[in-house]
Amino acid sequence: MKKNVLIIGAGGVAQVVVHKCAQNNDVFGDIHLASRTLSKCENLLATVAEKKAMKQEGVLQAHQVDAMDTAAVVALINKINAEIVINVGSAFVNMTVLDACIETGAAYIDTAIHEDPKKICETPPWYGNYEWKKRDLCAEKGITAILGAGFDPGVVNAFARFAIDEFMDEVTSIDIVDINAGDHGKYFATNFDPEINFREFTGVVYSWQQGAWQTNQMFEIGKVWDMPVVGPSQAYMSGHDEVHSLSANYPQADVRFWMGFGDHYINVFTVLKNLGLLSEQPVMTAEGQEVVPLKVVKAVLPDPSSLAPNYTGKTCIGDLVKGTKDGEEVEVFVYNVADHKEAYNEIGSQGISFTAGVPPVAAAMLVASGEWDAKTMRNVEELDPKPFFTIMDRIGLPTRVQIGGLGGKDQAWNA
Repeated sequence: MKKNVLIIGAGGVAQVVVHKCAQNNDVFGDIHLASRTLSKCENLLATVAEKKAMKQEGVLQAHQVDAMDTAAVVALINKINAEIVINVGSAFVNMTVLDACIETGAAYIDTAIHEDPKKICETPPWYGNYEWKKRDLCAEKGITAILGAGFDPGVVNAFARFAIDEFMDEVTSIDIVDINAGDHGKYFATNFDPEINFREFTGVVYSWQQGAWQTNQMFEIGKVWDMPVVGPSQAYMSGHDEVHSLSANYPQADVRFWMGFGDHYINVFTVLKNLGLLSEQPVMTAEGQEVVPLKVVKAVLPDPSSLAPNYTGKTCIGDLVKGTKDGEEVEVFVYNVADHKEAYNEIGSQGISFTAGVPPVAAAMLVASGEWDAKTMRNVEELDPKPFFTIMDRIGLPTRVQIGGLGGKDQAWNA
């Protein structure tokens, strides 16, 4: 049965989401896009028309809404009879949009953990500070809420579940590795919202090891990973969303997240941080104007969506999962490779937005079909990964497996 979809947000990821919903509107009913700025939504819908992305005739409409206002989101959901809400707005709006879904009965899907603009790197597990507090209410009211259904978090959670279910009796470690080997040609830019990007890396690095939370500093622990297609890549252990749910569901495993960084990024980041320009706390200028340094930096950096036309190269994101099977040690690498130029040619986006935007659409399709309509709150690893992979294979993000770990025998996940 078709279900009307409301997409919250009008950035680079939203562009991918609205295109992929349009390409699969035989599954969905009416498709609506909303953000604070109506013109941004209208511009995104214009790109759908330019690419002739609609699979069949249907409603594709733009709206203005303040997603920080639960009542306004409730009113919009009721007005358009939205049954699924895909939230790809700022992580600051998660809880207000989730509350609106709980009030209206709409299914909720997001791609990242909620954040308080005034706080950075809260006490782990991060989901426990916000979303999981609504878990019992979702179960009581029969509300489907799928948390962290982007790529990381999201697909990498499903990679872990798949590797453990298919190849292991017990899991001992999960290492998520995210490498962007692309080049956008700018002196310095972030691949998604600069404010969210920098907030990830200015706090404590949390990992789950030896059955407890461990702390490190950003760029303290690095390692070269020899990845499929993109080759040897320097990555650093970082704090990230998926560690906080995977550690709860697989507490016996060490869970770490690694992200690739070049020396240039690290140098610029370090200077900005040491100057205090990455602070989320307001300061007063000599003219008496209050500003938040991090928001100023965001304002002067390129919009991530503007990077797409000249972006070249590929991404490789995957999970190295180790464990035991029949008493023997085993390891499996489950991964995806995406191409920046191919993403631009298809949708007009860069590869990072593409990898983040395709998975929530796949999740929405599974909610619409009933396969992931859980009637409660779930993180992605708590749901069957196989139908998820099947849809992603078809709509642009095929899953691959290397048996024996990195450098092992390569095959499709369903080989």
